[in-house]
Amino acid sequence: MTTTSDTDLSKFMSYILRHAPEELGLALDDAGWTDYDVFSQRVCERIGVTDDDIIRVISTNSKKRFTLDGSRIRAAQGHSVGVDLAAQVAAATDVLYHGTTAEAWASIQTAGLKPMDRTHVHLSADLETARQVAGRRKGPHVLLMVPARQMEAKGYSFLRADNGVWLTANVPADFLSIVSEIA
Repeated sequence: MTTTSDTDLSKFMSYILRHAPEELGLALDDAGWTDYDVFSQRVCERIGVTDDDIIRVISTNSKKRFTLDGSRIRAAQGHSVGVDLAAQVAAATDVLYHGTTAEAWASIQTAGLKPMDRTHVHLSADLETARQVAGRRKGPHVLLMVPARQMEAKGYSFLRADNGVWLTANVPADFLSIVSEIA
């Protein structure tokens, strides 16, 4: 690539596949898939990259943000457009984790975890990943534990995205507890 970094390309691809497929004239099916060849052609035309650049970003992205399935591509999770991930319903592990800021924790304590601009709340299977997520935000961090099995017993469901991120509609405050606080 000459003018677009892999990070910028990954962000652009995520934006299109998660939030604004119509900006490139793309249509996502109910599960978030779109034709790879059309996607690649339009991304290349829009920002001046090559198909090889796109394939490299897909295959080397440490967060596994994209799923390539034969002739189709989709974002693994994080959509704000309506996408049905029901095919990925999974039984959660005993506990899941969420990293956030101490400032956000003030409202989470009463309102619980909500998807905000996304369609799902994002959770991690391990503390280290939750710590990394929290570390992307400024200020002191709070790592929260979510008793996923206990929530399932109360009727809540969980999805597991292609990249291992756990998703749920919301987490009521009474299910949350602080694992650690990081200054």
